[in-house]
Amino acid sequence: MKPYIHQVQYYETDRMGITHHSNYIRWMEEARVAFLEELGWGYGKLEAMGIVSPVTQVSCDFKKTTTFPDRIAIEVSIREFRGVKLFLSYRMINEETKEAAAEGMSGHCFLNHEGRPLLLKKVCPELDRILKDLSENPPSAES
Repeated sequence: MKPYIHQVQYYETDRMGITHHSNYIRWMEEARVAFLEELGWGYGKLEAMGIVSPVTQVSCDFKKTTTFPDRIAIEVSIREFRGVKLFLSYRMINEETKEAAAEGMSGHCFLNHEGRPLLLKKVCPELDRILKDLSENPPSAES
């Protein structure tokens, strides 16, 4: 999977001239949406099928500050998939310096539009198979 690229915007910085910490969580969400799109299961497609996937938890460890206009490569991988719950890992790397800017994790569940949990294996076996395969056989760094 190719990394998602985010260019730090000026408005994302604070008075100290560094990226405000809340933006890293937004970037993770941007990268998650791009990851699903790359798998062929973008949000438009999922929502048309009556599937939503809200965030249930999120964490982020900050390694090195970023500034405007750094380009951050965000690598997304599946940490764990349980059929109803999906846990993703994120590595955020400054493209120029190759230094790790942050590492994070997010948890998600799959629900119908009424807010009831969905077992992907039953409602969307193709996506279930893809997520299960990626969680058991992560792509190599060269992929």
